[in-house]
Amino acid sequence: MPSSPDAAMPPLLDIEVLRSFVAIAESGSFTRAAGQVFRTPSALSMQIKRLEETLGHPLFVREARQVRLTPEGETLLGYGRRLLKLNQEAVSRFLAPSVEGTVRLGTPDDVGTRILPEVLGRFARSHPAVQVEVLAGRSGELVRRMTEERLDMVLITEGNDDLAPGLGEVVHTEPLVWAGRDGGVAAMRSPLPLSVANAGCAWRAMALAALDRAGIGYRVAYSSEHCAGQEAAMIADLAVAAFPRSLVRPPLRILGEESGLPALGDYRVALVRGEAPSPAAEALAGQITQAFRERR
Repeated sequence: MPSSPDAAMPPLLDIEVLRSFVAIAESGSFTRAAGQVFRTPSALSMQIKRLEETLGHPLFVREARQVRLTPEGETLLGYGRRLLKLNQEAVSRFLAPSVEGTVRLGTPDDVGTRILPEVLGRFARSHPAVQVEVLAGRSGELVRRMTEERLDMVLITEGNDDLAPGLGEVVHTEPLVWAGRDGGVAAMRSPLPLSVANAGCAWRAMALAALDRAGIGYRVAYSSEHCAGQEAAMIADLAVAAFPRSLVRPPLRILGEESGLPALGDYRVALVRGEAPSPAAEALAGQITQAFRERR
């Protein structure tokens, strides 16, 4: 007897259950996630129980003060984020009010190269009538251009000398680490050769302050306005640098405790909006914030 079509079809994942699952995974707490999705913790617990039964695998390890993902949960998180993203794009394409115009975005080059390809691609699909213009530059210069109404919003690195403290909404926090050529000898030299940005840069200030506190001698061996220039000096094994952890890739490596270099702490990226942002600018700002949130 042939099986019915329904018997051969896998179960469908409920988008609201996926939204709850992703919220729990990202917050590490049923209680915090409940506030984000406007449900009670017990309702979320029932959703996850049914989801685990549907998939036949436990998704969370429940501990005293937090929950963490199982290997199966880690796998589902990637699918869940993509499904939620596609759902948002589909709904926006058909139901969102028509948004047109131009959005002018300023960003430091190190920030832009990490998230802009993904954000611009997603934004083009959800808002095809909006044109996005991107300008790369120093944080202080970008803020100045925005105050002159030449940019609609800017991403900045907090802590630069030419910026007022507490400017904008913090959208990303990341450890700053020491990096150098894998197998290189720059980190062993004395004084320590550094590859840094120009004076006023937050990364530079954090690196020099940490070395001063540790009493480690150094010299500025290479200076570049752009992080690609600093990276080139490290690849050539001419220097080491304070770099965001997410930017350290082969042939570079993170210099750990064995290097004897001091901890640097975290740096933060903020999004600063201009006055009276347009609907198009608000939509792009929302997608930029979401892109950073998904990288945590």
